Amino acid sequence: MSVNIPTWYVKQYNTNLVQLVQQKKSRLRSFVTSGNYTGEAASPVDQVGIVEMQEVNGRFEPMPRVDAPTDRRWVVPLDNDLPQLIDKFDKLRLLTDPSSIYVTNGVSAANRKMDDRIGVAFFASASTGVTGGTATAFDATNQVVGVNTGGTASNLNVAKLEAGRAKLMTNEVELEEEPIYVCISSTEDTALRGEIQVISLDFNEKPVFNDKGLIMSWRGFNFAHSQRSWLTTTATDDQSGSSKAIPMWSSPACTSASGTTSRPTSASATICAASPSRSTP
Repeated sequence: MSVNIPTWYVKQYNTNLVQLVQQKKSRLRSFVTSGNYTGEAASPVDQVGIVEMQEVNGRFEPMPRVDAPTDRRWVVPLDNDLPQLIDKFDKLRLLTDPSSIYVTNGVSAANRKMDDRIGVAFFASASTGVTGGTATAFDATNQVVGVNTGGTASNLNVAKLEAGRAKLMTNEVELEEEPIYVCISSTEDTALRGEIQVISLDFNEKPVFNDKGLIMSWRGFNFAHSQRSWLTTTATDDQSGSSKAIPMWSSPACTSASGTTSRPTSASATICAASPSRSTP
């Protein structure tokens, strides 16, 4: 038995590269209207408001003019990138080229950033008008369901969901054609699991949980699940002063605009990046 054998001791390293637990896909983009645009600003939609039929009170009566209200929505670039550099000399010292997993990781980051842009825009002012110079604020007076609905300083519950649906109906949203979406975090998901009208088969024709045990839809509400800070952070509420804003919407009400570009790097490095460059209005 040689005393010099330890000279040959080795260490084994794995060649598998995996992402740590994280949100990988966009949870919201499929629930809004999407488009790709270029330029310093873009108008994804022109809007025409409501007109009403006029009474005719006599023969040959002069016909007045009816002017439909019009508006225009705008999106502007909000640039982001993720330059993950891998030097070519680094690759000579590695067992596995990490370029692929870096790109995958970058795509996951881009998808999360896309959700952040959409989420923040839900309650932000919209750029409107001929050239986008008008800031149209979210109507926090008429389009908010208070935190005390269904219980004092209560979490998300059936009463709040139905009150939100009622506001959409009051605004003549075509619920027969346009699905309702609600973005919730694990806190609201837990609260809904405690609502007997949500989970009991006495109130539902079939179980509300999908094969993964998630509540994805109930009575026409489609739930998007997110743990991003814009949804989980406590903010000022109309009644309690310490609650969260949970968005409820139909897809035509929100537009996601995107565009991508590449950026140069040094001659000896590979750049693995994802660059979503536009936000929602």
